[in-house]
Amino acid sequence: MRIAIYPGTFDPITLGHIDLARRATHLFDRVIVAVAAASMKSPLFDLEERAELARIALADLPQIEVKPFSVLLVDFAHTHHATSIIRGLRAVSDFEYEIQLAAVNRRLAPDIETVFLSPAEELGFISSSIVRELARLNGNVEGFVPAHVAKALARIHDN
Repeated sequence: MRIAIYPGTFDPITLGHIDLARRATHLFDRVIVAVAAASMKSPLFDLEERAELARIALADLPQIEVKPFSVLLVDFAHTHHATSIIRGLRAVSDFEYEIQLAAVNRRLAPDIETVFLSPAEELGFISSSIVRELARLNGNVEGFVPAHVAKALARIHDN
């Protein structure tokens, strides 16, 4: 069985993330969307809520499982018998950082390959940070995130 890990903070999960996860199911038998604890960031949603928002967003894809994690990514991948890590590239600006991450992961775990996917063209400009800022300023996030995520964002910013 070909298993891939698609890691990220998913704060919140966007339509671009969902598109990449769906694309990964065409390449792998099982995809684990690994929701990172984000120790270096200050996420808007806590870890369990980010994982639950992702589970709901991906519920129609039975070959995808959502799991929170707070360990080294390659250790998480080994624990789940994954042979690949999925990373998204939206623009050239993502490439330099992502290629550095891939090199570090390859050094730590040469048996795990990084696979880069690009989102559909109409979703390539969406990022969680843009969505968070739009929501913070009461902007319309429809078309960027699923409806249940838009409601969760509204709930947070109404308080």
